[in-house]
Amino acid sequence: MTDSKIFDVIIIGGSYAGLSAAMALGRSLRNVLIIDSGKPCNRQTPYSHNFITQDGIKPGIIAQNAKEQVLNYNTVKFLNDFAIGGKKIKNGFEITTENGEKIKSKKLIFSTGVKDIMPDIKGFSDCWGISVIHCPYCHGYEFKGQKTGIMANGNTAFHVASLVNNLTDNISILTSGKNDFTIEQTEKLKKNKIEVIETEISEIEHDNGSINNVVFKNGKKMNFNAVYAAIPFVQHSNIPASLGCEITEQGHIQVDDFQKTSMEGIYACGDNSTMMRSVANAVASGNIAGAMTNMELTHDNF
Repeated sequence: MTDSKIFDVIIIGGSYAGLSAAMALGRSLRNVLIIDSGKPCNRQTPYSHNFITQDGIKPGIIAQNAKEQVLNYNTVKFLNDFAIGGKKIKNGFEITTENGEKIKSKKLIFSTGVKDIMPDIKGFSDCWGISVIHCPYCHGYEFKGQKTGIMANGNTAFHVASLVNNLTDNISILTSGKNDFTIEQTEKLKKNKIEVIETEISEIEHDNGSINNVVFKNGKKMNFNAVYAAIPFVQHSNIPASLGCEITEQGHIQVDDFQKTSMEGIYACGDNSTMMRSVANAVASGNIAGAMTNMELTHDNF
C-alpha cells in the first residue's frame, strides 16, 4: 500500500455502511481501498433483526458475506489496519494508518461508527447488545411480553417507554436519581402502569450477558429480562473533525440528504452520521454515499 498510487476513494471503516459504499463504487469500476480494524460496535450482538432477507442472522456472518461479495470486484481492496490521521493534499487526501502506511485518494468516505461510553455499573458492558439494548426495532420483538427496564430519564425515557409499551405491559423506568418528567408525562406513565424507580443502580447480575437482576445501591434487586439503555457516545474516529467536517449538537457528523459532509470531497455514512443505528440503515446510507461519491468523481472527470 506504500506505492504512489492514488485511489479514487478511501473508505475508512469496513463494516456494513463501508462495504455497501464499496460495492456501489466497485460496480462503477472505481479504485477503492477499505481500511478497517475489525472491531464493529455491535460485535457482542448475537443476532441482527429488522433487516429484510437477513432477519435473525448473526451480524458477523452478514459482514463476512458482504466483504466476500464486495471483494469480488477487483478494483476494491481491503487493508486490515486502523486509520489514525488524515490531511488535505493537492487533488485529494492522505490517510495515515497505525502500521505506518500513508495512502492517498481523491475522495474519502467515513463509515467509522461511534464508540459508546459505558456507565460505571458492574456487568453493564458485558450485557451491552445482548440483554442491555438500545433499540426497540432491533431487539424489542425478542423480549416481547417480558419484564423490561428502561435505564434513562426525561424525554428519552418517555419516548422509549411509549414504543416499548406496545411490546410488553411490564415496564419499569430506572432513572438512577430524581426523575425529571413533566406533569403530563408522569400522568401518562401512571395511566400505562409504568413505574419509575429513582434508586441508583450499582450492578447488573447476568449469565454470559443475559440479565438476571438489576442491583440497586440500597441493596435491593429486581429481575429483568431486558433493559433499554440510553448512553452517551463519541465519534470512533477524530479524523473527520480534524479535516474540518462539522459535527452536530448530538455528536454526529453533519451530512446532507446524500451523505455529503460539510467538507468538499468527504462523505460519511452509518452510525457516525445518524441516530438511526441499525444494520439496515447503515447499508442504505452506505449505498447512497458510494453512489454520490461516484457521481462526484464523474463530474470531476467528464
